[in-house]
Amino acid sequence: MRIFREAAAAALALVLGAGAGWAEGPTLKVAVLKFGTVNWELDTIDHHGFDAAEGFDLEVIGMAGGSATQVAFQGGEADVIVSDWLWVARQRAAGRDYVFIPYSKAVGGVMVAGDSEARTLADLAGQKVGIAGGPLDKSWLILRAYAAQQGMDLEGQTEQVFGAPPLIFKTALDGDVAGAVNYWHFMAKMKAEGMRELISTSEAAEALGLDAETPLLGYVVKGELLAEQPELVHGLAAASRAAKDLLAEDDAEWDRLRPRMNVETDAQFMELKAGFRAGIPAEGAVDEEAAARMLELMVDLGGTELLGEATTLPGGTFLEPAS
Repeated sequence: MRIFREAAAAALALVLGAGAGWAEGPTLKVAVLKFGTVNWELDTIDHHGFDAAEGFDLEVIGMAGGSATQVAFQGGEADVIVSDWLWVARQRAAGRDYVFIPYSKAVGGVMVAGDSEARTLADLAGQKVGIAGGPLDKSWLILRAYAAQQGMDLEGQTEQVFGAPPLIFKTALDGDVAGAVNYWHFMAKMKAEGMRELISTSEAAEALGLDAETPLLGYVVKGELLAEQPELVHGLAAASRAAKDLLAEDDAEWDRLRPRMNVETDAQFMELKAGFRAGIPAEGAVDEEAAARMLELMVDLGGTELLGEATTLPGGTFLEPAS
C-alpha cells in the first residue's frame, strides 16, 4: 500500500507539474473576421500545435467586421489583428507603435465574364465596373494608376458601383457589371464559375514599377508586446511560417480544412487552394525600398484620406526576422 501511495503521489505531482507548465505559456488573442481566409492558417496552427511548439497558446476571436477587430485591438481586448501594412504605416505616422508581420501577398484584380469581348481595361470604357470596398480600395487605386499609364482615365471613363465583396461577386455573376474588382478569394470563386481575369493587381503594380512580391496583408501587434515579449511575437511569425509551409505542399491538409472554406463545388475548392498558395510570401525580411515606393504611389492617389500623416515609410513598420 505504501508503494502504491507513493506511486500515486508521484503521478499526481507529475500531472500538476505539467499543468503548471502549460499555464505558464502565454495566450495570444487574435481577433479576425469570422469567415476570413486567415482562419485557414490559424486553424492549421492550432490543429498541429505550431503555437505550443513556439511556447504560446493561440486564441482566435471571431469578429463581424474589420472595424470591430481594430476596436478590439486598440482597446486591448486582442493582441493581434490582420490588416494591411499601409494601415500600420498610417498608425505609426500618427504615433501608434504598431508592427506588421507578413501574412499574404494575395491581391485582387479585374474579372469579366468568360465570353466578354474585353481584352484590356480600355475595353471597359463607358460601362459599369463593380468595386469591392470603396473609392480608396488599394487594388482600385493601383488599377487607376495603371490605366492612366496606358492613357485611360479609368475613374472618369467608367461608372463605378461600390459594395461589399459578396455583393460585387453576385452582381458580376449576374452580368449587372461589365467588370468587377474584388478580393482574391472572391476572384477565385468567380473563376470557378467561368469568369476570367482581365488583369491582376499584381500585373498592374509591376507595370508601375512596384514589386508584386511585397506582402500586403499581415498580422499586426503592438510595439509594446514586441519590446516586452519578443519571443512571443517571433513565435507567432514562426508558427505562421510553419502553417504556410504545410499548406503549400500538403493537399491532405486542405481536405481537412475544406468544411471551413465555404465552397460549393470542387472547382471553387481548387481555385481557393491555388489562390492561397500563390499568395504565400517569401520567407525573410520585407524589401522596405519596394514598400516605400508603393507607399509613395498610395500617397499620390489616396492622400491623407487613405494614409493620414504618413508621407514616407515609417521606420519599424515591418517585423525584423529573428536573428
